Amino acid sequence: MRRTPRPTPLARRTLVATAIAAAAFMALPTAMASAAPSGAEPLDTAPVSVDAPVDELIIGYDAPASAPDAEQLVAESSVDVAVTDVAPVATGSEVVALDAAVSGAELDALVAELEAVDGVAYVEPNAMMTIAQTNDPGYGQLWGLQDGPTGIDAPGAWTESRGAGAVVAVLDTGITSHPDLNPNVLPGYDFVSNASAARDGNGRDANPADQGDWSAANECQPNSAARNSSWHGTHVAGTIAAVGDNGQGVVGAAYEARIVPVRVLARCGGSTTDIADAIIWAAGGSVSGVPANANPADVINLSLGGAGSCSTTTQRAIDTAVARGATVVVAAGNSNANASGFNPANCRNVVTVAATDIGGNRAFYSNYGTTVDISAPGGESAVRGEGILSTLNTGTTTPGSPSYAEYQGTSMATPHVAGVVALLAATEPGLTPAQIEQRLRATAASIPACSGGCGAGLVDAAAALAAG
Repeated sequence: MRRTPRPTPLARRTLVATAIAAAAFMALPTAMASAAPSGAEPLDTAPVSVDAPVDELIIGYDAPASAPDAEQLVAESSVDVAVTDVAPVATGSEVVALDAAVSGAELDALVAELEAVDGVAYVEPNAMMTIAQTNDPGYGQLWGLQDGPTGIDAPGAWTESRGAGAVVAVLDTGITSHPDLNPNVLPGYDFVSNASAARDGNGRDANPADQGDWSAANECQPNSAARNSSWHGTHVAGTIAAVGDNGQGVVGAAYEARIVPVRVLARCGGSTTDIADAIIWAAGGSVSGVPANANPADVINLSLGGAGSCSTTTQRAIDTAVARGATVVVAAGNSNANASGFNPANCRNVVTVAATDIGGNRAFYSNYGTTVDISAPGGESAVRGEGILSTLNTGTTTPGSPSYAEYQGTSMATPHVAGVVALLAATEPGLTPAQIEQRLRATAASIPACSGGCGAGLVDAAAALAAG
């Protein structure tokens, strides 16, 4: 067994086996004729069984500096597994790779025995998360930004702020080169530690470029269909900060803000620990073996998630980011279910976003309930013009040419809210994340047609800024 710094490729059996709680937060593409990847269908929305095999555990300690030895703890357990690798997590815990996957009663026994050891605060699976989805000629199609009963009234806010000076970290599949995005993109980082899933030949590195999240049939889970690359991170980034008034394409809700792309999702999703480390790094916190983020984020966009309760690892990462002043905005999920059953939507100290359609209703796929803080345009149906148009790429597997396409999903609603938070951060930099959440809720527009829990209502950019 060896202890490995996180940037170094880890000798792990597979990330797929840790996917005990992955649900579909994938953007749902519409039938827009512009070059959307033809195979970017929505992921299966059924959560993976809690009995799915697990070959990576997160062990948290009461005092990380004097933590017991994880290899010895596992060796002394009643379960016949051994540790092949131990690596630190920025929350103070460790991710422990096992030489064989465990599940069911065997997994329960291993967790219970480890948690009974003095100094061990908690043990949980390293679960996988998946993607949840001016003079600019495409502006007329951006109904979600417009002033009206179903838009967020971005133009009304742009008289006060266009987001200049604000930084938004987009934790997603990475980013592709796009002329309508590149001027607003700052250096990012690739936190995908599994080299095979990352498709870049190494583990973590300073290149956040999206290498494609395509997968073959049955590759990510049993009976899963083959899927083309989604370029999900590029689409999300465009809704936040696509360049405005440049005579091409679309415009973002905060089109003078800057994007820090952080790659956490690759083939079959991304691990809890990679995402947790990325959250802390994005906010300016320290992560072992990773250079400091020179541009700490005011806003962190998480258009991703999975089924199950908020893990301790994720919650600690979010709390760290919020303590550093970053507002964390997350997707409610696309399962038409109560958002309380999905994370990080059900974590504390986040702004959880449901999706509305062009008619002002809760979108048919959107999660709902008291966990939801606010709603935003996410699009609906396969009719052109009813999805969310944003930056994309023509490639079906590896990157092709820059393009634009409509997607739908809470993944698309979330960056609308992140963009509004960026506008607030630019005009009132002293606001805390809690004050920003309260402002968003207090100024939201009512959604009379919403039944089932849309939070405080539809986010209203102009009203949010005017209240300050």
